[in-house]
Amino acid sequence: MSQETPARRSPPHLLLVSAPLQGHVNPLLCLGGRLSSRGLLVTFTTVPHDGLKLKLQPNDDGAAMDVGSGRLRLWAPADPRYRAPGDMQRHIQDAGPAALEGLIRRQANAGRPVSFIVANAFAPWAAGVARDMGVPRAMLWTQSCAVLSLYYHHLYSLVAFPPAGAETGLPVPVPGLPALTVGELPALVYAPEPNVWRQALVADLVSLHDTLPWVLVNTFDELERVAIEALRAHFPVVPVGPLFDTGSGAGEDDDCVAWLDAQPPRSVVFVAFGSVVVIGRDETAEVAEGLASTGHPFLWVVRDDSRELHPHGESGGGGDKGKVVAWCEQRRVLAHPAVGCFVTHCGWNSTTEALAAGVPVVAYPAWSDQITNAKLLADVYGVGVMSGPEAEAMRLRAREWSDKASAAVANGGSSDMGIRDFADALLSFRAQPAK
Repeated sequence: MSQETPARRSPPHLLLVSAPLQGHVNPLLCLGGRLSSRGLLVTFTTVPHDGLKLKLQPNDDGAAMDVGSGRLRLWAPADPRYRAPGDMQRHIQDAGPAALEGLIRRQANAGRPVSFIVANAFAPWAAGVARDMGVPRAMLWTQSCAVLSLYYHHLYSLVAFPPAGAETGLPVPVPGLPALTVGELPALVYAPEPNVWRQALVADLVSLHDTLPWVLVNTFDELERVAIEALRAHFPVVPVGPLFDTGSGAGEDDDCVAWLDAQPPRSVVFVAFGSVVVIGRDETAEVAEGLASTGHPFLWVVRDDSRELHPHGESGGGGDKGKVVAWCEQRRVLAHPAVGCFVTHCGWNSTTEALAAGVPVVAYPAWSDQITNAKLLADVYGVGVMSGPEAEAMRLRAREWSDKASAAVANGGSSDMGIRDFADALLSFRAQPAK
């Protein structure tokens, strides 16, 4: 009889694989921390580049930190092809599978065989490696359940979508979703087939039927209950969000916090357009003029790669009323009591962070899922700007969403239970030898 006891067994080893975009990396890292705290060994891997901020610095051995009773490790490949500007996604698709397969084999040789893989959306090559090596896997969908439902219904022709180029006002009825029009659909619905991101999306959606036992979604039941239930008729959907760190320790944005500390409560307009969106010089000048006209103090994140477009040029000044910075910890700023409004591109991470912070928004969408998210923020979630006759009602609705988001991730909340169920299932897995 074996003398091995559950307490002496090594924890299952979960490998997380992310596309190298900040909006994809952040929620998957957060999920890794929560699973690690449940007793799992978690290794996270992505492709490092200059614009990507990681709290753990990658190295060949895998930097690591303790999270609860578990261990979170970071591994990132040092292949210069991944860093090539302009076509990173194609380089990853070409070189990523071999790098990932090598990592899995090295982990097995080191006595840490990979038990399970979670790849976030837009990294379908990771799913192929998992399938070929016989490692069970799940997907983390990093956008809303509504957007996932739109893509899925379009790909499989489950409802009649107007053809590409149709009038933007034509309706698109999808079960479980609010009334939407062609002009409110996410960009990849009508993207041309050669588009590399559409190709990745299609591969992801096709893989949903490859006996995936888990499709984790960065949302929470109270926010998208009807959409979640409708989509569960087609494949398993498990809400596990909102996925972002809840801590707010000191960091390199302390200067921002000090500036916010000096502002009156709910007075500051916070402006940030994410890590990818670039608006032109004329548009940037219009935003600057609009901010000045409000009379409110503002904090504006202008990335280094866009600083030359700012009206104040390389000086990055914001005048007497404003402060312009290259980066800040967005969630930390949104949680500050001086912030009264968020001008946002409506990426899904920014959307959920604003809702969780209880901050009304001004929607400024550009592409991808942002137009759909803007529709949801305005017409479904009911949050808006910081002044005017509806301002107080909008602030109250924003606070209600904040309470619901907090409840979802709290002990025993809907998303907390989803993560617990997933972790319990992983704890029952025994790694199989890699093929």
